Amino acid sequence: MKANDSLSKIPVVVKTSVTPDHLQRYRFLTKFGVLILLLLIPMLGIFRIDVSSGFIVLNRQIWFSDFHIVFGFWLALACTAIMFYSTVGTAFCGWVCPQNTFSTLMDSLTKRLLGKRAVIDWENVKSKVAAKKNKILNWFLLSMGILVSSLVLAILPIIYFISPEAIFSFLTLQPHASVSNSLYWIYSVFVVLVAVNLGVVRHYVCRFMCIYRMWQYLFKTSDSLHIEYDQSRKQECEKCNYCTVACMVDIDPRKTETFDSCTNCGACITACNSLHAKKNENGLLSFRFGRRKNKEVLTQRSISTLKVRSRWVLPVLTFGLLMFSFGMFKYNPYHLAVYKSDKHQGTQIHEYRINIANKIYQSGHVKVTVLGLGEMDYSLSGEAVEFSDAGRRDIFLTVKKDLTPGLHSFIVKAESDDGWQDQVQLQHFVTSG
Repeated sequence: MKANDSLSKIPVVVKTSVTPDHLQRYRFLTKFGVLILLLLIPMLGIFRIDVSSGFIVLNRQIWFSDFHIVFGFWLALACTAIMFYSTVGTAFCGWVCPQNTFSTLMDSLTKRLLGKRAVIDWENVKSKVAAKKNKILNWFLLSMGILVSSLVLAILPIIYFISPEAIFSFLTLQPHASVSNSLYWIYSVFVVLVAVNLGVVRHYVCRFMCIYRMWQYLFKTSDSLHIEYDQSRKQECEKCNYCTVACMVDIDPRKTETFDSCTNCGACITACNSLHAKKNENGLLSFRFGRRKNKEVLTQRSISTLKVRSRWVLPVLTFGLLMFSFGMFKYNPYHLAVYKSDKHQGTQIHEYRINIANKIYQSGHVKVTVLGLGEMDYSLSGEAVEFSDAGRRDIFLTVKKDLTPGLHSFIVKAESDDGWQDQVQLQHFVTSG
């Protein structure tokens, strides 16, 4: 037998680069990775909202008086969002949004337990439970899946408003100063609303009720990420609509526009690839940046390009980051304020309240001294304050009543063990009567 004949009998296997489900695997990891990140951000003190003191960034209380940090943070965040939406369009909805994540999860769980046609379709009312899967156990498992998902999703907004210690007490039903009975009622209402959402609404929020998705449209450009359809191979899908069936927002991925309901989830790409992978071919759909093919160029000239938008967004973003960095560098971990004690009108004031705030969630020691008055001319309720955590402490300063009449100027100085110091100058007036 000739060598060529032997070689001709060796089976040739053509390998394709198509992996039908790799895109959805990445999407799954991204969505639940973001969900875990959203849970960890407040727990680790990276960012949280304290209704009594403002924002908390990196375990530091950020007051509105910390102008550089507050303004720089929101300016940088806004610019980052604009560049994100301008680049990847509505990918936030398909790859990040918890509403989409849990809706997709509930759709998958419903199909697995009750059949492929069991997902609710309010427009065509064509949902139908498979006869073989219409069992009490399957309905129970689906109900438990919705309940557990609701319990997790409903806790997300709450953990951004209470401390990690309070969260632990809340979850373990232990008493805590920041946890009241009303919080459990609020959480219960959230759970019910989320359960109804995940049970019967799901992706209809994305399609018809999501204002956030509509807001993203303001920042899309002609270069934003979108689904591209290979028009040259359209004869291959003349009798196929698998990509349309796979679309969660019920659009035709082959006819996407600059402004439509597409969430860039990539489910249609996976569906098309899964069919063509059997023939070792790539599908007809793919993600693409840049101007859309087969569209009128004239209709895109009025839409901003990514390059044009970047010219003003990136400098503003840089400015915001610099402001934030400068504010964090110059951040004061403590705050000193001195107030006159409340007395009846017309009464001589001899007592002052020295208020010291610790803005960092760690222990601290601050010493208070008075300069400009003799040691026998005043008294302090304490010479220092101790902090075990962020909070406020008061020291009362009492000026002797027998000081010589006139204006007495003195300074209240505070100094911490870690080098912070501040002072307030006061004018104390003593009448001759």
